[in-house]
Amino acid sequence: MGPSIWQLLIILAIVLLLFGAKRLKNIGSDLGGAIKGFRKSMQEGEGETGKGDNLEDKDSGRIIDGEVTRKDKDKVE
Repeated sequence: MGPSIWQLLIILAIVLLLFGAKRLKNIGSDLGGAIKGFRKSMQEGEGETGKGDNLEDKDSGRIIDGEVTRKDKDKVE
């Protein structure tokens, strides 16, 4: 049998006393943002073919197929 409503309310009251409402709100916002980002990356990952990256030129609608071979991290423009 699961916890009753009274047990859940007591746990919630203790958590509110320990952390405070503001910190719990921030934790909830951060957790929600992390879940949203995870879902977005999962949806983007499903469309990949594994060959290379497809970049779409939004102005003309062309798709540019290419592969990144080298990335300079030290170069700052």
